[in-house]
Amino acid sequence: MAERDSEEVGYGLTLERKYYNTLDIEGFSSMMKDPSYCYKFYWLEAIVHLISEGISETTFDAVINEMICNAWYSVREFHIHLSGIQSDGQVRDGLERAVLTLSELSDLPANASKVEIKNAICKYDAELKSAKEQLTNMVPYRALSGFFPKRLKESEWAVGRITAYIRKLNEDTVLLPYVLGEERKLNKRVCFQPAWVEMIQDNTVSILGWIQYEKVKWLQNNNPEVPGLIYKLAPMDEKMRKLNNVRKLWEGILEYREIRDVFTDDVITHKKYDVDHFIPWSFVMNDELWNLMPMDSSLNSSKSNRLPQWDPFFERFARNQFILYGLIHARPDVHKLFEACYRDNLHSIWAGQELYRKGNSEAEFYNILEKNMHPVYDSARRQGYEVWDRDIN
Repeated sequence: MAERDSEEVGYGLTLERKYYNTLDIEGFSSMMKDPSYCYKFYWLEAIVHLISEGISETTFDAVINEMICNAWYSVREFHIHLSGIQSDGQVRDGLERAVLTLSELSDLPANASKVEIKNAICKYDAELKSAKEQLTNMVPYRALSGFFPKRLKESEWAVGRITAYIRKLNEDTVLLPYVLGEERKLNKRVCFQPAWVEMIQDNTVSILGWIQYEKVKWLQNNNPEVPGLIYKLAPMDEKMRKLNNVRKLWEGILEYREIRDVFTDDVITHKKYDVDHFIPWSFVMNDELWNLMPMDSSLNSSKSNRLPQWDPFFERFARNQFILYGLIHARPDVHKLFEACYRDNLHSIWAGQELYRKGNSEAEFYNILEKNMHPVYDSARRQGYEVWDRDIN
């Protein structure tokens, strides 16, 4: 096994000793330092992905297409803001704007594949040109600033001057990860240096893990109300959903009490319903019992990842939850089914210590549930989750 250097650059980036001796790893570690916008992370991530695929030369256009693909799922499925929102409500981040523009132009679903996204980018290339060009303004150049022996004046950052400076620095002093061609805007070539290509290909997993860690820290700072953000950077495996024991619990409830669908007021029939989240799973990223309900399967598809109207649906939802609460304390067999949910569906401290404790009146139960759910619901609204336009029965 190759000897490893004990020094770590950032988080989880451990390289073979030979690379520290031949390449400016400290400069490489600075490529994501103090970014003004999130697309600095996506720029480097895209480069690493392209190099790992054996590409040695590309263009700004191809890198930015890769960036849009990598950001698509977080922005579209989970409503993540890559760099916050301006005071006038406008999106600040250029990459986020590019994703939203493509979404408006195309009919792509939030979980579109990378091939589908790239095909749509090609189809709407003219309409996306302005947004993509904005992404080329500074990041490709400033990402290399950690390698520079001096701090440059603002006048030295003009595209022509900085392109020439990067090329001369690479030839005379420092081997840079990439140099840039003389072409303009999206056609500008990006040429990866063989020694850096070898290092990145040998350490792709570690480097991508490091980028992911730094990106999550940035995004969490700009989305402080969003839970489970680390899980919202790529499509999730549906096998992670843990609803089997909750379904068994609701089946147990139906043995004793009639439960009505929150949205239709129809009686729920044994085994002919879905278990769904009141506040979308894509926002809370958990399968906590306090947020789950039995509901009509066809409506579940219609609701998708949208929020139900709070009034009157929360009251109906809370009523079903209170029926569940009463039976878990009144029927030993139902309580046993409730206990089976501990591992996967009962992690919230407030739910265990307040909501499901024995002795709550109906009013107390409703108040505890609303006190804890309403702020989460409001956070999802602020994050951009759409309210489901379901007729009230």
